[in-house]
Amino acid sequence: MTRDLGLSNWLSALASALIDQSASQIAEFAVSLPLLVIFVIGIFDFSNAVTIKQKLTNAARDAARVAAADPANDLTNTTPPPVSVVDAFWVVDNYLISEGMAECGLKTALPTPAGTLTWSSTVSCPPGGASNSIVLTINRGYVTPQGTSPNIIFLVNTQVTIRYPYSWQFGGVAGLFGHGFTLPSGITTAAVAFNEN
Repeated sequence: MTRDLGLSNWLSALASALIDQSASQIAEFAVSLPLLVIFVIGIFDFSNAVTIKQKLTNAARDAARVAAADPANDLTNTTPPPVSVVDAFWVVDNYLISEGMAECGLKTALPTPAGTLTWSSTVSCPPGGASNSIVLTINRGYVTPQGTSPNIIFLVNTQVTIRYPYSWQFGGVAGLFGHGFTLPSGITTAAVAFNEN
């Protein structure tokens, strides 16, 4: 009788081992882990990009507002740049510093003429190259139409555009799993304010 009980226990243990699904759970986890990693890194990467975009939008909005409130009687100056352009430039540079963002020496690149009533500053961020540059463009003659035909009027505004380099982690991680994503090499934002003077 003792022998039958041992064989019965052994058969019962063998049957429960064959029915045990812990190995399938490990396999399912191994299959779903890459997708989980992509989601987690994507959430952090995109939320960081949205935060940077919001900071840049605030900087551009403040700079456009400051420039639009300044007089426009010196806009024909090219050297030195007009006071309103320099004011907007310093607002952006100080905003980047106050938010703890890399300004990459922007303060050393005063705006230069880039067209009619448009000035631009470009500075490369390490490791350099066009895709890793901060580009600040201040257009004091940005025209927008208002109204409907035939009663269209044209408003003269100030537009401040900031292009800031951003290195995406999501594309690199997705590439490890065989999914290639081409993401922009920077974040661009613009703000417009009506010229008061």
